[in-house]
Amino acid sequence: MMTKALDESLSFFKDRVHDYIKSKKSISVTTHIDCDGLTSGSIISKGLIRAGAKCTVRTSKEFSKNIINYLKNDSRDFHIITDLAGGFAKQLDESLGDNWIVLDHHQIPEEEYDDQRVINAWKYEIDGGTEICAGGMAYLASIALDEKNLDLSAISVVSALGDRQDQGERKSLIGKNFEIANIAKEEGLVEIDLDLLLVGRETRPLPDALAFTSQPFIEGLTWNRDACLSLLNSSGIQLKEGGRWRVPAELNEEEKRGVIEAITKFTSGKNATEIMSELIGYTYTFPREDKRSFLRDGREFSTMLNSCGRINRSGVGIAICMGDRNKILQEGETILTDYRKMIREYMNILANERWRISESETCVMVNAEGVVPETMTGTISSLIAGSPKNSGKIIILRTQGEENTIKFSSRKSFNCKSEVNLSKLMRTGAEKFDGVGGGHDAAAGAKITKDKLDEFLNYLDVNVINLSSSGFSQ
Repeated sequence: MMTKALDESLSFFKDRVHDYIKSKKSISVTTHIDCDGLTSGSIISKGLIRAGAKCTVRTSKEFSKNIINYLKNDSRDFHIITDLAGGFAKQLDESLGDNWIVLDHHQIPEEEYDDQRVINAWKYEIDGGTEICAGGMAYLASIALDEKNLDLSAISVVSALGDRQDQGERKSLIGKNFEIANIAKEEGLVEIDLDLLLVGRETRPLPDALAFTSQPFIEGLTWNRDACLSLLNSSGIQLKEGGRWRVPAELNEEEKRGVIEAITKFTSGKNATEIMSELIGYTYTFPREDKRSFLRDGREFSTMLNSCGRINRSGVGIAICMGDRNKILQEGETILTDYRKMIREYMNILANERWRISESETCVMVNAEGVVPETMTGTISSLIAGSPKNSGKIIILRTQGEENTIKFSSRKSFNCKSEVNLSKLMRTGAEKFDGVGGGHDAAAGAKITKDKLDEFLNYLDVNVINLSSSGFSQ
């Protein structure tokens, strides 16, 4: 059930929006470039358009004073911001007065709890790290506008998967995400099953699907197609049908068991059970999408959206979320292929240039300067956190940003028991050195100017690497 406070906030949202629509004023939606940003921006835009609003949507890779100035000088009358702007309420008030609302799920400072224009999961005692993301908040807001918007639940499922909120048992969704996924299921928009979690379940030939699966990272198989091919051949599974490669979604139960046995035999070592627990989980299939389309599998859909944002093609992702298909799909597919190629290149360089990585008992520090572009830090730090050899550790990756800045991305790996709250760590640290930071307990980022790098690294050294003096537990 929704809490009373959340109900009141959504009703406030609905009234504000209807006022602007009635008086024929225009609305702008500003959202983040990642999967959750593109989905939440699309969901709320679709809800607004259906309600008769004049609305435009744009994306930004971060939120800053510059963006607020941009919105202030913008000709539109009302601004909705999704998946961004935590901690900026005071500045938004100063620049935009009453003409803004934020829909978000990132942890926010105490003083924002009282601002009714901030509609944030944490205010309603919903965990924005695991129970709902911006796509879910945008879905709730669109339902408040009109209960007919139930079909937008499907895209909300994609946002939860893209934000790695499949944190329940066997990679299931929990909390509000679980409720929204069940609405999508009841509407016939999504099928939820236990299955092998191989990348490209609906689209990739079996050997490729296994080779491209990097969560979990299987030493010797991940990114090694030849090894995957010979492993599958030895398991006796029929890999082709009439000359065409079969895809993972076409395997029957017995064949799936064969694949599992073959992988278990291959990894017969310390990580076998861990790898297996990560390889079997809940899948989310969209039956209305074409068979063998990369939009049929929720996780593949989310990866495609992430890739659009990360390589500056957000418009393609938004068009697909809003229901555009045909030619735009081919574009999405090309973007996805390019993106995966880039990830492989970055991971290879980081693996080969050993000096870039330093490890302690609790933490892996990665210097990706000159290799990983700023927009890809989250993707790469998540992959490194997904490698079994980093199990239990915190990953902190850095690279250079534009205008003489350094961008940090931090992640807790599988099994990480650390008390450090990465959102607090990054926000407090960045503010100490005139930067910006924040996020979630298990995934957060920060940006500082280059001249503060040594001080910031010392700060991390004290608060993560030598945990004894940490004040950043929950």
